[in-house]
Amino acid sequence: MKRLVLKKTTLSTFPRNYKIAYETELNPAQYEAVMHNVGPALILAGAGTGKTRTLIYRVARLVEDGADPTSVLLLTFTRKAAREMLHRAGGLLDGRCNSVAGGTFHSFAFSMMKRFRTRVSVLDQSDAEDVMNMVRGRFDVSKIGKRFPQKGTLLDMSSTSINTMTPLSDVVANKFPQFLNESDLISQIIHSYHSYKQHINVVDYDDLLLHLLSMTRENEISAALMSQYRFIMVDEYQDTNVLQHEIIKGLSGSEGNVVAVGDDAQSIYSFRGADIRNIHSFPDSFASCKIIRLEHNYRSTQPILDVCNKIIADAPAMFNKELFSNRKDGEQPILVACSNERQQSVFVVQQILELHENGLPLSQISVLMRAGFLSFDLEIELSKANIPYRKFGGLRFTEAAHIKDVLALLRITVNAKETISWYRTLMLQKGVGRKVATNIVDQIAEMTDPLTESFHGISEKVAITIEGLRSAIRNASKMSDPRERIVFLNDLYKPIMERTYADHQKRSKDIETVMAICSRYSSVEMFLSDIALEPPNQTLDDIESDDGEDEFVTVSTIHSAKGLEWNTVFVIWVNEGRIPSARSAESEALLEEERRLLYVACTRAKERLIMIYPTVLIEGEYSDVLGRPCRFLDVVDEEHAPKYFLAEESQT
Repeated sequence: MKRLVLKKTTLSTFPRNYKIAYETELNPAQYEAVMHNVGPALILAGAGTGKTRTLIYRVARLVEDGADPTSVLLLTFTRKAAREMLHRAGGLLDGRCNSVAGGTFHSFAFSMMKRFRTRVSVLDQSDAEDVMNMVRGRFDVSKIGKRFPQKGTLLDMSSTSINTMTPLSDVVANKFPQFLNESDLISQIIHSYHSYKQHINVVDYDDLLLHLLSMTRENEISAALMSQYRFIMVDEYQDTNVLQHEIIKGLSGSEGNVVAVGDDAQSIYSFRGADIRNIHSFPDSFASCKIIRLEHNYRSTQPILDVCNKIIADAPAMFNKELFSNRKDGEQPILVACSNERQQSVFVVQQILELHENGLPLSQISVLMRAGFLSFDLEIELSKANIPYRKFGGLRFTEAAHIKDVLALLRITVNAKETISWYRTLMLQKGVGRKVATNIVDQIAEMTDPLTESFHGISEKVAITIEGLRSAIRNASKMSDPRERIVFLNDLYKPIMERTYADHQKRSKDIETVMAICSRYSSVEMFLSDIALEPPNQTLDDIESDDGEDEFVTVSTIHSAKGLEWNTVFVIWVNEGRIPSARSAESEALLEEERRLLYVACTRAKERLIMIYPTVLIEGEYSDVLGRPCRFLDVVDEEHAPKYFLAEESQT
C-alpha cells in the first residue's frame, strides 16, 4: 500500500466543476490569462481584444477556485471602471465577488491610511491649489521683478517631482526651464506647502501615494498587506507612473503574485506622469514573469486593423503584437487631402449628414483630433448645420479662459454696455479688484456711452488704467475689418496673458486660431453670433435631437477618446506639426508617443475610418504654410488606405 502524505491545498489542487464555462466563453489567449494562478504575469491586451472581460472572468475564476474574495485586489485608473468590473464579476457568481477590493491607487491608499495611519482630510485639486496660493503669498515674490509661477504651476512642479520620483530641481530644469533662476525660491515655497499640510493634518493626492509606498516598506504593515492581498491585478499598466510601479513592487512582495494588464501601444499619458518604461520593464521587475498576448480584436474590421498594425509596426522597443479580426471584409480606411481647414470642416459635416441620412445614428460617429483647439472651426460648421455634438477634452471657444478674455474685449467693441464682458476685462487690469470692478460695472449699466462718460469713486491710478483701456477699445471699434480688429485687440491682450498664464506661448497659438477663423467673416457681429449659438449657462448635454433621442456626434481629443469606440471615426488634422505635434521633435520619446496617439485614434473605429489633412496648414496674408500628411502614415500604402483629394463638384 502506498504511503499517504499531507499536502497543503492551493488553488486548483482539485479539479472543479465551474459554474462558468470559461474555456468555451473565452478565446485561447483570454482563457490562458484567466486560468493563470500564481506568480507574475503581464497580459498584453491590444485595443478591442476583450481586456475588461478577461479581468472580470479572472476575478470570478479565482473566487470559484476558492480564493477568499477579500484577498483579491483590483486596481484601476477610475472608480467607475472598478465598480463596473466588480459588479459584472458579481453578476457571474451571484454576488460572491462583492467583497473583492477594487478601486483607484488613490482610493486604495486612502483606505490603507485609515486602517494603518491617523485619520486625515484629503485636499482635492482645487483645495490644494488654494493652499499652495496661500503659502505662496507668504513669500514676497513681487520683489523678484519678473514673472513667477502661479499656484497651479507650483503644484504641477511638486506633483511631477513626486510621481516621477525625480528631484524638484531636475523637474524645473527640464519641464519649466523659464523658471530655472528661481529654483531655490520655488523649492522653499513647495517645501513650506508640504510642511503646512502636515501642520494642519491634511494630505493631497500625491501624499496618498507616498504614504502607501511608505507602508509597503514598513515591516509590520507590509506583512499585513501581503498576507491579505494575495492576488493583485492592475489595469492599464502602461498608464502607471514611477511611484505607482514602486507601490506594486512593494505590495506584491517576494512572491510577486501580480497580474498587470495593459498595452504599450496605447501609452499616451506621459504629460500626466505615465511612464511607458514601467510596462516594458515589468518582466524584469518580476522574476519568471509570464507574458500573454491578447491579439484577437472584436471591435474593428480587418481593413482598419491592417492600417493600425502598419502605423505601430515601426515603433522601436515595443512588445510584438499584431491585431486580427474575424471580420475580414469591410470598407477600406481612406486618407483625404483638402485645400484648407474650412474645406476639411465642410467635408466632415457633409459626410456626417449623409451617413445620418442613410441610417447611422449620430451617437455612432466621432471626430477626433490631437488638441481641443483644432476643432474650433468644425464646431462652427456643425452648429450651422444643426448637428448636435458633445465635445470631450480641450475646451470649446467660450470655455477656455484666455479665449474668453479676447472674446470679452471683442464683444465690448460691438456693444459697449455688455457688462459681463466688462467685468471680465476689468478683472484683468492691474490694480483692479472685485470691489472696484463691481463699482465700475454698476456705473456702466446706467451710462449712455461707457466709452466716453466719466467714472466716480475710483482712484486716480485706476482711472488712468481704465481710460487707457477705453481709448484702445474706441480705436478698435472703428475698425470695420474683423481681422484688423481682433489682431489689434490681441496685441492689447498679449502682455496681460503673459503675466497671467505660465503657458502663455501655448495659449497664444489658440488665439491665433481664433483670429484666423474671425478673419474669414465679413463682420465681427456675425462671427460672435456664430460662436454664441447657445445660452451662456446651457450645455450641449441639454439639447435633444428632433426625434427626441439623446443623440450627439462626439467631438473629442484623442486622449479623451481612449477606451471608447464608434462605428465611424473621422481623424482630422493628420498633418505634420499637428500629429506629431511640433513640440514632439524635442525628443524621440515624445515623437513615439505621437505615433501611439495616432494608433489609439485609428483603433477607435469599428466599421469606417476617415483620416483628413489640409494641404494648407496655416493661411497667411502674404503666403501660406503648406502641410503634408503625418509621417506615421508614410508606411500605409494605397492598397490599405486609398488617398483622395477634395474637389468642388462642377455645375452643369
